[in-house]
Amino acid sequence: MPHQPRKPVPTYEGRPLPRPDEELVDQGLGFDLGTVMGRRRMLQALGLGIAGVGLAACGSNNGSSSSSAAASSATSTSAAATTAAGATTEIPEETAGPYPGDGSNGPNVLDDSGIVRADITKSFGDASGTAEGVPMTLELDIKDLANGGSAFAGVAVYVWHCDREGRYSMYSDGVTDQNYLRGVQIADSSGKVKFTSIFPACYDGRWPHIHFEVYPDQASITDSGNAIATSQVALPKDVCEKVYATSGYEDSVSNLSKVSLSTDNVFSDDGGASQLATVSGDTSSGYTVLLAVGVDTTTSAGGGGQAPSGGGPGGSPPASR
Repeated sequence: MPHQPRKPVPTYEGRPLPRPDEELVDQGLGFDLGTVMGRRRMLQALGLGIAGVGLAACGSNNGSSSSSAAASSATSTSAAATTAAGATTEIPEETAGPYPGDGSNGPNVLDDSGIVRADITKSFGDASGTAEGVPMTLELDIKDLANGGSAFAGVAVYVWHCDREGRYSMYSDGVTDQNYLRGVQIADSSGKVKFTSIFPACYDGRWPHIHFEVYPDQASITDSGNAIATSQVALPKDVCEKVYATSGYEDSVSNLSKVSLSTDNVFSDDGGASQLATVSGDTSSGYTVLLAVGVDTTTSAGGGGQAPSGGGPGGSPPASR
C-alpha cells in the first residue's frame, strides 16, 4: 500500500487547534486563554495594557466568521481576567472639597510628622482628641491600570472624612484644634492600604462618604498638585441605617432620609457604581469597608479643586463637600 501523506492539523496564529473538526470558538478555555494572554503580552509591549485587548480583537477583520468568533471569545475572556484583577475602570475624579487639609485650601496636615499612620481615630502632634463612633476598618486596593491592572505598590494614599457629628478636623467649629480622621498609608506589594477609623456621619446635603487622594510615593504627599487621583468612597445605605441607629449618630438619621446616591451631587452621575464599597461586620465589632481603586496615570488627574465653603451643622461642610 502506498504511503499516505499525513493530513495537516489546522492552526490559528501558529498554534495547532486542539479540536480541528470544530469551530474556532469551540476550541476550549485553555486555547482561548492562550490567545488572550499572547495578545496581552503584545499590547503591553506596545504600551497599551490589558484595556486594549478587546479593541485589538475587535479591530481584526479578515472576512472570516471563525476569526470574528475568536475575537468575541478573546474579548469576553479579557473582561473576565480584568474583573479578577479587581478594579476594571478608572476611579472617577471627584472634588477634594473645602476641607482637604492637604494645603490646597488652608492647612496642610501632610507636612506634619506622624501623618503616615494606620490608626486615624486619634489626633497627633500637639493635638490630643479622639473621634468616637462605631469602629471601621477601611481597606483600599489600588490597581495600576496603565500596567494592566497590576498592584500599585508604593503609592501613598491620604484618607480623610468627617466624625460622628459631621465635623471635619482642622476646619469645623469645635475641632479646629484637632487633626483626627486624617492619615496616610503606603501601599504594600499587593497595592493595599488599611486604616483604622470610625464610621463617618451623614451631614446635611451629602451621601455618607470617605475622601482619598493617591500620590506617586510618600515623598510627594506634601504638594497636593502631585496627586494622581482624587476621589470618594460611597457607603451602602443598609449599613448606614444600622450605624445611625446607634447612640451619637442621631442627626445622621434625618440627614440620610433627605439624600440618595441618585441625588447626591458627587455620586448622582452614575449612582456611585465604581465607588460604592463592599461592607461587612456589625455595630458591635465594627465594620470593614472595602473598595478596589483603579488609577490610570496616562489620564489627567483633575479632582483636587475645592468646593464652596459654609453650611452644615456646627460649621461642618455643605452639600458640595
